[in-house]
Amino acid sequence: MSVPIASSRPSGPPALSAFLRGVERRGAVLAELQAGDAAAGDAALADAMRQFRPEAAHLPMADWPRRFWALLLAQPRLAHRTAVAVPIEATDRLGELGSGPRAALLLRVAAGLSEEEAASVLGVGLSSYRLALQRALPHHADGRADPLAWQQLREQIHRRIKTLPPERLVRLSSAREAVLRGESGAGDAAPPPTTTARPCWLMPLLWSLLALCMLAMAATFLPLGSGVQGVGGNRRVEIEPLPEADAPAAAYGEEAGLIMHRDFALLADPHGEAAAQDMEFNSWLAAQQAAGVTAPTPPPDQPLQEDVAPSPVADGIASETQAETEDAP
Repeated sequence: MSVPIASSRPSGPPALSAFLRGVERRGAVLAELQAGDAAAGDAALADAMRQFRPEAAHLPMADWPRRFWALLLAQPRLAHRTAVAVPIEATDRLGELGSGPRAALLLRVAAGLSEEEAASVLGVGLSSYRLALQRALPHHADGRADPLAWQQLREQIHRRIKTLPPERLVRLSSAREAVLRGESGAGDAAPPPTTTARPCWLMPLLWSLLALCMLAMAATFLPLGSGVQGVGGNRRVEIEPLPEADAPAAAYGEEAGLIMHRDFALLADPHGEAAAQDMEFNSWLAAQQAAGVTAPTPPPDQPLQEDVAPSPVADGIASETQAETEDAP
């Protein structure tokens, strides 16, 4: 599909024009994934091109890639990433990374730089860059590397670079041509949204509604008998005493009164009530039986012995009678 461009003849130095055209797609995707928003990424790309144009004349062409990508990542629009509500693709989960590891990953995959070039763009050592790249790579929950997720991420980023929408390519091309012509401010592919001005009639309306609410609240404190007109005319509150109610006991019969008595269960069970009267004795008796204490009872055929001590006279008569019996022939 042929994409129309803003001008058939490129403006500016041919080498600079070719360089910007070559990094346009990769820069747009890198800025989009770093910011989380395509419009913010395209605007950051246009700003980076505008800043790079005067510097390119004083730099050797070998330093152009490093300086361009460094300017792009330094754009304020890429400082904060827009959160993705529901991740659908592998690229949507880049927001889970920090800004540094995400930039390290995108320089390697989207920009296509080597590890040494990417470390130079970020201004860090090679070992530090490799550590950041290792943190950015997809991992399993147990910490092991996930080659399948890494391959899926690479394929989605490369596919996005190759399949940018035609209308977006037209905007990017127009912004690039404006930068090459030296136009300032024309490269903003999508300017940041401005705050909508508040209508001039909104504040008076709010104050009027507030005044009406205050009047309505004050009207509730006015006496109703002072002639205040309502919807249905002059309304007054009529007060009349309530009819005297019968005594509570008169509403129930004698049987209903017994049923509602709080001790109805005892009243309906005379035997239980009698047993309750001897509760203390029965409790004592049960405790004695539980302890094994029983009162001694005499045999039924043995007469009861009186618990009376014998007198000394009776002991003497008994001993004399026994002696006489022994002396008899």
